[in-house]
Amino acid sequence: MKTIQEVAKEFNITPRTLRYYEEIGLLSPNRTHSNLRTFSKKEIAKLKLIMRGKRYGFSLDEIKEMILLFDRDRTGIKQLEKTVEYGEQKIKEIEEKIKELTQLKRELVELHSSFTEKLAKLKGEDVT
Repeated sequence: MKTIQEVAKEFNITPRTLRYYEEIGLLSPNRTHSNLRTFSKKEIAKLKLIMRGKRYGFSLDEIKEMILLFDRDRTGIKQLEKTVEYGEQKIKEIEEKIKELTQLKRELVELHSSFTEKLAKLKGEDVT
């Protein structure tokens, strides 16, 4: 069992973030007799999934749905099906962003070239 401070430090997040995850139902830490939060290995594993999900751009609602599915279906099938579905959506979003960024880069390269040439002409430099 780890304290909220230990877990926050381990994951480089604030205790407030952990309390928020508890508030929205993502985590369910245990409580000591003095009402201090302690995190079991199961809760730390959930937090690892939350952090991974955030890194991949999933919303907290999506992450919550994926995590809670395992509690409802211990086979893990429903959780994996939802994870695959969300993963496919995320891949499509990333592919679209790559297309947009590639187009933006192309436009910037063209503008840069044009402006560099114009600047050279204005300075009377050879642009051949």
